[in-house]
Amino acid sequence: MTRTADRLAAPGIRSEVPGRSPAMLVIRHALDSFDCKILNLIQSNNLLPCRRISELVSLSLPAVARRLQRLRKEGVIAGDISVLNQESVGVPLTIIVHVSVQSEAVDQLDVMRERFMRCPQVQQCYYVTGEVDFVLIIIARDMAEYEVLTRSLFFESGNVKHFRTFVAMQRVKVSLRVPISEP
Repeated sequence: MTRTADRLAAPGIRSEVPGRSPAMLVIRHALDSFDCKILNLIQSNNLLPCRRISELVSLSLPAVARRLQRLRKEGVIAGDISVLNQESVGVPLTIIVHVSVQSEAVDQLDVMRERFMRCPQVQQCYYVTGEVDFVLIIIARDMAEYEVLTRSLFFESGNVKHFRTFVAMQRVKVSLRVPISEP
């Protein structure tokens, strides 16, 4: 297994491999139709028992367990998580932030990536092409918490030319589901 795959196979979602995009990763094992069916099922319900998966995909229980183990080991399944209802845990705001940097020097961009990855309120961070350099998806209890975050993420830490904030009025669709079609 490659070092990149080792990092991705760690517990939790770990797509933040510096300098590597997921498109650059090589899947060591081609996905067959059984793998695709299993992946589609667990994306809908990760608590689905192996016995039920085996019934739904017409494979034996041990075969399903082996496939799930291999898919995790190879990093195809990057993490097993529970998705929380933001309002239920007192974090109702979703904020999208466009960030433009002053300097695109690699070492300064790496510092910014690390800062964004360490911040627990940053749910997603994308280094993008176009008019802005980063797009962040941030959650917060209220605007006061977001204001504190802006100070630490954008003002005090440097290399931010400007940022633009968009407060989500409604989460119409939230998903990390990957559409998988069978070969």
